[in-house]
Amino acid sequence: MENDITKKDSAGLTLTAGGAVLARMKAIGIDYIFANSGTDFPPIIEGLAEAAAKDIDLPHALIMPHENAAMGMAHGYYLATGKTQAVMAHTNVGLANCAIGAINAATEHVPVVLMSGRTPVMEKGRLGARAVPIGWGQEMRDQAALVRESTKWEYELKFPEQVPDVVDRAYAIASSVPKGPTYVSLPREVLCEPCRSDQIDGPLRMQPVPVAPPQASVEAAADILAKAKNPLIIAQRGTGTAEAFGRFGELVDQWGIPVVQYWAIQLAIGTEHPMFAGMDPAPWLENADAVVVIDCLAPWSPDIHDLKPDCKVVQIGQNPLYSRFPGRNFAADISLVGETGDVIMMLADAMDRRHADHTSVCADRRAKVATINAETRKQALAAADAGAVDPMTKAYVSRCLSEAIAGRSATVFSELGCPLEPLSLSEHSSWYQEPHSGGLGWSFPASMGYQLADKNKLVVATMGDGSYMFANPTACHQIAEALELPILILVLNNNEWGAVRQSVTGMYPDGYAAKTNEMPLTALKPSPDFTKVAEASRAWVAKAKRVEDLPGILRDAIKHIDTNRTHALVEVTISA
Repeated sequence: MENDITKKDSAGLTLTAGGAVLARMKAIGIDYIFANSGTDFPPIIEGLAEAAAKDIDLPHALIMPHENAAMGMAHGYYLATGKTQAVMAHTNVGLANCAIGAINAATEHVPVVLMSGRTPVMEKGRLGARAVPIGWGQEMRDQAALVRESTKWEYELKFPEQVPDVVDRAYAIASSVPKGPTYVSLPREVLCEPCRSDQIDGPLRMQPVPVAPPQASVEAAADILAKAKNPLIIAQRGTGTAEAFGRFGELVDQWGIPVVQYWAIQLAIGTEHPMFAGMDPAPWLENADAVVVIDCLAPWSPDIHDLKPDCKVVQIGQNPLYSRFPGRNFAADISLVGETGDVIMMLADAMDRRHADHTSVCADRRAKVATINAETRKQALAAADAGAVDPMTKAYVSRCLSEAIAGRSATVFSELGCPLEPLSLSEHSSWYQEPHSGGLGWSFPASMGYQLADKNKLVVATMGDGSYMFANPTACHQIAEALELPILILVLNNNEWGAVRQSVTGMYPDGYAAKTNEMPLTALKPSPDFTKVAEASRAWVAKAKRVEDLPGILRDAIKHIDTNRTHALVEVTISA
């Protein structure tokens, strides 16, 4: 009899709207809800319990002790899976803590369904009405303004009957090219109302919009690239898919086209690939007569780099012109819009049809480019090795990390941590750097989101001491322990804001600040003992203060992870 009642309830009676929101997200394919609850969450929490009691499938609702961690984990999970996830936060102050993560996600075209509570409208007379002073203290005229500029769409749920439509729309818009966050406000009174549970079943009713460039534009771009004497490709955000990564490597090798990864966010080509031309576009831009830009917010610096007047530029990406940014005035003779991986595959096919007419030219160019790149690579590794002094350099730490992970599948996150160039990486999704929006505290939670998607992979989060503190490390370590996420964390400690120092010396190389022993507003002294923070959550910890200690410590940390499957932190003393 009890089973019959459960089946009847789940088929057509009622469910609290708070539970219906969650159940609908599960029905359309959202695996996780990264949640930080508050006083506006009673109908959400009651809905979770009610749905579980009625055997209604729900996403995994994971407790996030801080909203920035929630956003970062959703970001990292998407990088690992390509699947849009959800974040649920408390009303205004909780949503405010999501703002940095929303900015990061928007800049990197990462889809997230962001939801937050809303201060009850009613002061009395309705279930869910204000019951404590915080209900008045957290009221805002325009709560959505906290994330409006970073979201593609926003809405406030008004009636329980809207749940399936609003959830579907938020998901579909977030997952449509160009991808990015959407925001839904969830008033407590509405969440308390009943919702027909049979409305939450079924497939997604509103599919994301696929986008692809016209074939004529692809052919025109292929003509420009094929006819160029000195073509160049600049990539920042990778190739989109593993298939496109392999195809892209074959394409540039076949045509002898150098690939510069200027301020790379993701890996587009292996660092040992003969066409990998390092990180600096300057030597190549001088003579380039055609440049293909693959998903680059800023493919070069106009204040430093110049293009030849007759150089043709092809822009590729989900939003090649980055239209949500007020100013970005890079040339775009042809723009190819779509998922990066799909566009690369289309362009590669078009180039294949032209290769027979350029065989000898391509072979000669490949030999010359490979020779130049080999020397560039040699110099980069030599510079890294020269950093083997006390205190050691970031580049040397990268070199040691590269040796420690050699021969195994690993993914490295870097937030002002280990630079890309000294690393030996050859796999798609083996490298992620902090978003160009610069919202600090990203790599720690993002690496955990990635690890959540693949608990058997070695995931390494590298970051500066300032970035580590921005990540709310106590919260992140708690998550890593609670969810059994065996990430390796490297904190590169130079007791300062290194990025700020570099910015000052770049602008004023001979200025007063550059000549001081301790630059104003950059020092982070005295440094906390970061290992103690990690130890509070039972992490394996070690300090690498000397060059000779680092390789062994990294080996021990990885051995611990392989054996015990718990997270580890290594604090590394580096130079300013």
